[in-house]
Amino acid sequence: MSATDPSVTRPVDTPAAAPAPGGLARFARAAISPRGAVYLLLLVLLVAVAILNPSFAEPGQLVRYIQRVAPIALVAIGQYFVIVSGEFDLSQGSLVTTQVVLAGTLIGQDDAKVIPVLLLLIVLGAVVGIVNGLVTTFLKVPSFIVTLGMMLVLYGGVMWWTGGAATGNPADSFRQVGRGGIEGLPVIGLLPWAVLVLAAVVAVAAWLSRRPFGRTLVAIGDNSAAGVFAGASVWRTKTAAFVISSLCATVAGVLLVGYAGVHPSVGRGYEFIAITAVVLGGVVLGGGRGSVWGALAGAFALETLFTLLNFTSVPSTMRDAIQGAIIIAAVAYSGAAFRARRKRPTSGLGAVADAGAPGPVVDADAGASAGTHEPPGTSGIDPTGSTPSPDPAGTAAVRGEQKKENRS
Repeated sequence: MSATDPSVTRPVDTPAAAPAPGGLARFARAAISPRGAVYLLLLVLLVAVAILNPSFAEPGQLVRYIQRVAPIALVAIGQYFVIVSGEFDLSQGSLVTTQVVLAGTLIGQDDAKVIPVLLLLIVLGAVVGIVNGLVTTFLKVPSFIVTLGMMLVLYGGVMWWTGGAATGNPADSFRQVGRGGIEGLPVIGLLPWAVLVLAAVVAVAAWLSRRPFGRTLVAIGDNSAAGVFAGASVWRTKTAAFVISSLCATVAGVLLVGYAGVHPSVGRGYEFIAITAVVLGGVVLGGGRGSVWGALAGAFALETLFTLLNFTSVPSTMRDAIQGAIIIAAVAYSGAAFRARRKRPTSGLGAVADAGAPGPVVDADAGASAGTHEPPGTSGIDPTGSTPSPDPAGTAAVRGEQKKENRS
């Protein structure tokens, strides 16, 4: 057969396939994504604080820093479970204050009351979470309103009880949970109980997020109606999320008794700090996206930012303004990133073209349609063996061969 035979197919010249992105490019995209930016921000803030205060980078100081951030991190982890389900919990700060005041008032200097009062605090936290969850799910009251009302009830009760002044001084055995630890360790010297408590709570929270409960929670936050059709119990799942949030606030209150003392304003504003930390960690307001690790990193990044502001002599009165700006910026950035991701082609011919896939092999002279990979001379054969389909290119090739034979 001649080299110029029109029946011979050859590949159409196409641009070279785009090389796959390298590891550095993938890392850069992950670092600037809504979920990855918080880790980069945390690293930058830690380096900045260490430059301004070199002693901050010492192992013992870092452990103390984790001890100080532990209450905020616990509240942020609890807030994560509520926000990822599509709700809010504004009662966390008042619940922290309530638990601190109860511990200081009921325990006193009697070590025998430590365990009973601790159990009472846990029960109270669970009850607050159950009430928030049931009113939100069964009575269909927005969680913003429910938890706002619970915040006012708890805070008003504490102020009425204490008269707005510091009250109570719990026994040292109870306060050691927040201020003590394992002593005499090499390098770090002291391993605070607060760090161990935080590590345990993070481990349990990460485990729950990977269990069916955590996946159901995310699915309900993304689309509650679809979760119902899939057989998920929305009221039970969301109520459990509120209970987890209240229990995390209770544990944070127990740590604060030892670290910050007993005062009616000790937990004030913690709910907004937790929401800021969670949003900064890439958790989407409205539910459906986020991770426990992101919420934890957001809490540490936020507290590191405040530490940096203290070192640079920025007035503490700017703290609320900075929190508000962080919430607005984080939500706006997250929304823009997800909209841009949805616009990218993920399947079909657009995705193939964007991926730089090589072009199909076609008959150059016959102009066969793209995407066919048939061998020469078989395009007119029906694979079922029935009536052949029309094939102008194949017919022209046969007629050319017949003409050559007639001439010879």
